[in-house]
Amino acid sequence: MVGLERAVLPLLAEREFGLASHSAALSFIATFGLVKAVANWYAGTLADRLGRKRVLLLGWLAGIPVPLLVIAAPAWSWIIAANVFLGVNQGLAWSTTVIMKIDLVGPERRGLAMGLNEFAGYLAVGLMAFATGVIAERAGLRPEPFYLGIAVVAIGLGLSAMFVRETTPHVHLEAGTRNGPAPTPVPGRVIFARTSWRDPAMMSCSQAGLVNNLNDGVAWGLFPLFFASAGLDMRQIGVLAAAYPVTWGVVQIGTGALSDRWGRKRLIASGMALQGLALVGIAATRSFGSWLAAALLLGIGTAMVYPTLIAAVGDAAAPMWRATAVGAYRFWRDIGYVAGAVGAGVLSDRAGMPAAIVVVGLVTLASGIFVAARMPETLIRPTR
Repeated sequence: MVGLERAVLPLLAEREFGLASHSAALSFIATFGLVKAVANWYAGTLADRLGRKRVLLLGWLAGIPVPLLVIAAPAWSWIIAANVFLGVNQGLAWSTTVIMKIDLVGPERRGLAMGLNEFAGYLAVGLMAFATGVIAERAGLRPEPFYLGIAVVAIGLGLSAMFVRETTPHVHLEAGTRNGPAPTPVPGRVIFARTSWRDPAMMSCSQAGLVNNLNDGVAWGLFPLFFASAGLDMRQIGVLAAAYPVTWGVVQIGTGALSDRWGRKRLIASGMALQGLALVGIAATRSFGSWLAAALLLGIGTAMVYPTLIAAVGDAAAPMWRATAVGAYRFWRDIGYVAGAVGAGVLSDRAGMPAAIVVVGLVTLASGIFVAARMPETLIRPTR
């Protein structure tokens, strides 16, 4: 669903709706990120109260209007509305898949499970970005690329309704409460505070997640405009828009599993640093080949970070309030989309797109240094 927009929507804003300001053109990402952040929080709390499958189905129902609104949009406000629904869809559906996999695997294979989950998602983001770029090159920016979204919603909703099973019993098994008394519930505000600033491990994860999605928001919103301004065609832009998330998606199967062996901290810190250097490289070069190489490095750096951060939060949180903690972490992570879209849009309008990309790269590098200095290791290896 996110891949539908990745190569096409920034160009749609400029060419069909006449949005010359990068801040205005990136407003759809800020809207998406804010709504998704809030939906992430509610996904975690609702999953603990209502069960995982119900929240998953609600998320897919919210995705139904997204491609229809983009196809029919007579004004940019309809695109903003579509991204409100997309934020709810992603916040509820994707958050729930993360929570359910954490429920299923237990602590020893948590990194692998997160790698598999994010592999599936971001491989699809990349492939859809490439597919929509190819379709847009042949048939135009609308409506043909977004017909794929109608099929995606139908498949996602159908599979979730028919085949997904509730995973809450696994939580009670891990917590040892299947046949015993339920523990006293921890208030949501207490869990939010622990995840956001009180617990040094989860706080480090929250800031790194925010910065990771800040630079992803820049890649989503500015890269197509930046590459188009250099004279690349839609097919080339589609390749570059796909290379980063496809690499991210494939590599994180391995990095998630490695975090179960090596620990979480070193992969997070080094992955953030690699992302920062790749972003600076994109701003500093001017050829398709160099941009492709930098996009691949950006994908590798993100793969080192993305599943590992969620696994680290899962390590640090107690089983009975883990879903809520994951929701709080994902709230801060997706606020990064808002910060990236707004900050990069303003910087780009004032100083140019290369300067905005460089600044975001330096912020990402600083985040990696913070993790190295502040975050304790969360992986506790069982004694044998």
